[in-house]
Amino acid sequence: MAEFLDLESQDSVRMPWNVLPGTKADAANCVIPISAVYTPLKPLPAATPLLPYSPLRCRNCRSVISPFSIVDFSSINKIWICSFCLQRNHFPPHYQSISEQNLPAELFPQYTTIEYETTAVHEKAQAGSSNVFLFVVDTCVIEEELGFLKSALLQVLGMVPENCLIGLITFGTYVHVHELGFGQLPKVHVFKGTKEVTKDQLLEQMGFFTKRPRPTTGVIAGVRDGLSQESVARFLLPASDCEFVLNSILEELQKDPWPVPSDQRAARCTGTALSLAAHLLGVCVPGSGARIMAFLGGPSTEGPGAIVSKNLSEPIRSHKDLDKDSVPHYHKAVKFYEALSKQLVHQGHVLDVFACALDQVGVAELKVAIEKTGGLVVLAESFGHSVFKDSLRRVFQSGDNDLGLSSNGIFEMNCSKDIKIQGIIGPCASLDKKGPLCSETVIGQGNTTAWKLCGLDKTTSLCIIFDVIKKENPDIVAQSANNQFFFQFLTYYQHGSGQMRLRATTLSRRWVAGPGIKEDLISGFDQEAAAVVMARQVSFKMETEAEFDPIRWLDKSLIHICSQFGNTRRTAHLRSVYPLDYQYFHSSCSIYAVHNSSRHAGDFQFMNGAGLLLCHQSMFGSEDWGRTGTREVAGPCLVFNNSPDETAYFRMILNRENIANSVVMIQPSLISYSFQSGPEPALLDVASIAADRILLLDSYFTIVVFHGSTIAQWRKAGYHELPEHQAFAHLLQAPRDDADAIIRERFPVPRLVICDQHGSQARFLLAKLNPSATYNSDGVAPGGDIIFTDDVSFEVFLDHLQRLAVQ
Repeated sequence: MAEFLDLESQDSVRMPWNVLPGTKADAANCVIPISAVYTPLKPLPAATPLLPYSPLRCRNCRSVISPFSIVDFSSINKIWICSFCLQRNHFPPHYQSISEQNLPAELFPQYTTIEYETTAVHEKAQAGSSNVFLFVVDTCVIEEELGFLKSALLQVLGMVPENCLIGLITFGTYVHVHELGFGQLPKVHVFKGTKEVTKDQLLEQMGFFTKRPRPTTGVIAGVRDGLSQESVARFLLPASDCEFVLNSILEELQKDPWPVPSDQRAARCTGTALSLAAHLLGVCVPGSGARIMAFLGGPSTEGPGAIVSKNLSEPIRSHKDLDKDSVPHYHKAVKFYEALSKQLVHQGHVLDVFACALDQVGVAELKVAIEKTGGLVVLAESFGHSVFKDSLRRVFQSGDNDLGLSSNGIFEMNCSKDIKIQGIIGPCASLDKKGPLCSETVIGQGNTTAWKLCGLDKTTSLCIIFDVIKKENPDIVAQSANNQFFFQFLTYYQHGSGQMRLRATTLSRRWVAGPGIKEDLISGFDQEAAAVVMARQVSFKMETEAEFDPIRWLDKSLIHICSQFGNTRRTAHLRSVYPLDYQYFHSSCSIYAVHNSSRHAGDFQFMNGAGLLLCHQSMFGSEDWGRTGTREVAGPCLVFNNSPDETAYFRMILNRENIANSVVMIQPSLISYSFQSGPEPALLDVASIAADRILLLDSYFTIVVFHGSTIAQWRKAGYHELPEHQAFAHLLQAPRDDADAIIRERFPVPRLVICDQHGSQARFLLAKLNPSATYNSDGVAPGGDIIFTDDVSFEVFLDHLQRLAVQ
């Protein structure tokens, strides 16, 4: 696993198969697709330079020169040969001094990933280099919730960089667009919430052309295309200029004044407010790094995008309603937000949603707009909850744990002629740039070699699915002199400083074909990447295929891959396929696998091949085992015990996070703390519970500190406060410190649960554990625990898998 982590630190890429099958038939037998999970803005090693000039491009395929390019130093006019199309390209005059001893940085073997910044592009971007934050605030909430929201917004206003532009829209029954340019006299433009407003209506009603004539032709878009700076500054002002006005407006902001009958929901026009926000940004700052930050406290009930009627007698749609197609508002709302997402992608703007309510607010319908624009999403129970408040602060935080927000990204890809691109599963939008590299099979955002990334950060990751198209006889393929596939990922983006940059990552992977290739394939198998790719595939299929059965599909895939790559030398002693327990290491919080467990030792092995098994057991175990009690009990993909909003939320996070974070979502980590030993990884099993032990569970969205019964009794007795029991105080503090370290680095900020054995909140831990001990078990270790379920344990599942795999 260490070699894959080293490759990721250098190139920000993880691939399930790092030795690739050379033919289409071999690729089909691999079950897990040929794919890559790429994190475009993952921080590069400190030694990697930022090159202050434009890259050299191949004149045929437009790929960027890389260490894999062949350079001819002997010719008078030095030449480099493209590794993708073998085109010969001349170096420009200022490269004439290069030699084998004097290479430019982009040809250094260790710089397979490198960034460029050009002065020309930087100057061109200066007009739109300021980040823009347009707050869209829901006022149809109770006074207490509005107070929490106002307090959180007032806190983060002081964290916004002074040169960033800020705007404010509030909405309830009507939409209020606030002018911030008149500090002495607050001015508000009011729009009816039930009616969709066009861009032309907005220009007319908000008086953009009262002091100058409107252009008769062309598109009105920003200061350079028809608007004056003065008219834009009425609604969007630098944070340093409008802080006092904005503070005054927020402090005086009141709950929506329109009365709500006892048998009805509040009249909330979320869709109209977001549409107006998109029009306003499209008119004032097109192409800039602008974000609509929507703070929603309930479901939309009026106007376009409504998800439910105002009558409380009509319940909000559930998964069962979606399955029956008994959803009168759903399809219309999704269609509206699809149109909004296209508008935002065209403008280059991002939609972030902070949904804080005990009821659903419409995240399921908003998903398409959030995901295609690369927006952030946070789901919490209240605006006063730490999940919301801390996550909002993280957006504006600077320093080591900042999100590294960037904007205006374009992602392009090139690869060898025998590889085609099926598509991307992740937070992006297709730019419909068709070409010979596009596969006939489409997954996710496909039929293109370029994608728009309106918003991205340091952990935004794209899952790219490839298609091997070689159909030659394996013997002939094996004789080929060139056994390398090349991939190149190009990411243009606007850095947080306003600079436009290009990051180029070029990869080379060996391919094999013919008989006896299994050992080669297994040697390059990355189980963590495999689990994440399969999880994203399952998530995508569940959304797009009406009759898709995820458990049956994963069962078949698992049996097939074990049959293909399993080692069954001694079938009489079959015990298990090595399942992995991914754990956070105490000091560095790095993930590693616990191998050679006495419970999971045997001769039926798929070397490093438990990723798919891990994906199945963890994502679908909770539903099969029938235990409930937490918001995310069913994992990031399932719908069991989740509302449509929660399901959409978990899937969006899964589809945008990097490998390390995604693995924690798929299989939580468990760390044990006791007097007998230091912090150590524990099996995700009920047998890990002991009276004299503290457990730290990290399931990504929730972090649980679980005290055994003896530890809880000592804590309640106050022993940790006595000088002679400092060791006990340190034992109590260690998991809290580790939990705080995880919380500081994660977005959205996870919920922290501190509980005791046999307490009501112990369910947060028990819901994630393998039920190896139930009420039917013969005996339970003293101080241990059991899970009340009739469902099978992981061991029983493995026994069935082994029988099926060797049939």
